[in-house]
Amino acid sequence: MRHTISLLVENEYGMLTRVAGLFSARGYQIDSLCVAPTFEDGISRMTLTTHGNDHVIRQIIQQSRKLVKVIEVWDMTASPHVEREMVMLTVSAKMGDQRQEVLSLVEIFRAKVVDVSEDSFILEMTGNREKITAFIDILRPIGIQDMVRTGTVALTRVAAVKARQIQIEEEGEEFSELTLNEKV
Repeated sequence: MRHTISLLVENEYGMLTRVAGLFSARGYQIDSLCVAPTFEDGISRMTLTTHGNDHVIRQIIQQSRKLVKVIEVWDMTASPHVEREMVMLTVSAKMGDQRQEVLSLVEIFRAKVVDVSEDSFILEMTGNREKITAFIDILRPIGIQDMVRTGTVALTRVAAVKARQIQIEEEGEEFSELTLNEKV
């Protein structure tokens, strides 16, 4: 099964190597990886997707937590969350019907044209993995000249965070943002 795992890490030299090394040393596959700074100085979020049975995912999470400079690790698949990817494609778009067909598909998929030339468009689209894949599949017969696709980024749904906050308060535990992050 596919899992989305989020890691908060200190933004230091070698962190990406440590995480990638953990996966390669144990023969686990990283399907996608996206790393960027958070709103806190010196902290980055790594969002990765991988696949495996429950035992493999538990091992990945436990081993990731043991890495130096890892602040928090959680499997986002287990809670309500929003995932997005982005794709940019250069697509053939000769004058006439082909050009109009591409523009119609852009509108249907809520994509954007970010560059235009005489015989092609550069398109940008954001969405879940299935929507991105469908967009690529439908444009393939028209003629994709070049493509770049980001990895998955994900955030826990706000309603899920608030529901967990209420549950923590009802259990009589003290609530803090740190407590919530540890338990979600």
